[in-house]
Order: sequence, then structure tokens, then C-alpha cells
Amino acid sequence: MATPDAVSGSTPPGAIPDEDIVARVLAGEVELFEMVMRRYNQRLYRVARSILRDGGEAEDVLQHGYVEAFAHLAQFRGRARFSTWLTRIVIHEALTRARRRGRFVSMDDDEGDDVDGKPVTLRVVSASPEEQAFTGELRSLIESSIEALPAGYRSIFVLREVEGLSTAETASCMDVSEDVVKTRLHRARGRLRDELQARAGPAIASAFPFGAARCDRVVEVVLRQIKGEGAGA
Repeated sequence: MATPDAVSGSTPPGAIPDEDIVARVLAGEVELFEMVMRRYNQRLYRVARSILRDGGEAEDVLQHGYVEAFAHLAQFRGRARFSTWLTRIVIHEALTRARRRGRFVSMDDDEGDDVDGKPVTLRVVSASPEEQAFTGELRSLIESSIEALPAGYRSIFVLREVEGLSTAETASCMDVSEDVVKTRLHRARGRLRDELQARAGPAIASAFPFGAARCDRVVEVVLRQIKGEGAGA
């Protein structure tokens, strides 16, 4: 069963810190490595999928990354956070596979874009079945729009906006400067807005429909009031 931090990708209060888990695994408590996997499964899967755009292959990369991390656990020196070190391993493997298949296109980041911008909110709270259905459709729309982003933008967008990593940690994971992260994130937000608008365009005209039942109800109420006033005149 997944632990709370398996879902959030963060370490909850009272949980064993990553560095302590590493030390104990190296000391022979191999079973504790499961805690690391459950803690970072979601983050690592998301970033691998953002590069490969294939769920099955992203899962394979995730498995390979964990095996590589375990095999080289003694090489973790603590110069960066363990989660960053682990993410780098998975990103490296995903990029290697993507380049091998000709999927990954590197990008120039010297266009001088303004790097300010408002974050895109991806969380939608739902309650009723209708709201849940809408949320599912919205999530599908957002996911397909994110997948339409250029490769380098997708990865940074997922790490920053979906996983909530800081600019500094994202830069460390992607092995780029913080300015590159800011620039690519800004461009990704703009492209995502354009993509969402383009995909949602046909549905905008049908927003807030005034259905027959509502129309009948309003007409009935108004006629009743009008007739009442007329009778009293």
C-alpha cells in the first residue's frame, strides 16, 4: 500500500529522511529502499513520461533508474539532495532513450523572453459526479496540451508546475542554469495557454448553456408575476 509521501512526492513530518534511508540501505537494510521508490515513484514517472511521451517506456525507465541508483548508492555524496540525484539518473536514462529514437530536440534559450509569468493552476477540486466528470475531461485536456509542448519545455514544466520543485532544484535535476529554467518555464506557460485556448475554442461558444428546462422555469415565473400584477391593476 502506498504511503502518504508516495502520492505527494515529498517527505511528511516524522518520515525517515532520504539520507538516513541511504545510510541504512548501505548498512544492509535493503528492504528500506522500497520507501525511496514509493516516495518518488510519481515524480520520476512524470518526468520520464514528459520526455518519452509513452507510459510503458517511462515505467521501464523508472525501473532501470532505480536499479542504477541502488547499484551506485555508495556514490551518493550528499552534495545535492538525494531526490535530485535520483531524478538526474532517471532523466539521463530517459534522454538517452529519447535521443536514441530521435524524439528529443534541444532548444536555444537566447531569445530574450521576459521570464515573469503567472503559474498555471492544475488542481481542480470536485465533489459531485458531474464535477468529477468535468474534472476528468479537464485533466485529459491539460495532459494532452502538456504533451504537445516541446520536449525540454515539458520536462521543466512538469518538474516546476506539476511536481512543485523550486527553480534551483529543477535546474540541478536538468543540469541547466536557473535562467534557462525560468525562460523555458515562461515559454511553456505561454504555449500551454495557447494550446488550451485552441483546444477549448469550439467549446467556448457552448459555455453556460441556457437549457430548455431553465428557459421554461424562468418564463413560467415571469408570466406568473406579470399575470399577478395584471390582475391587481
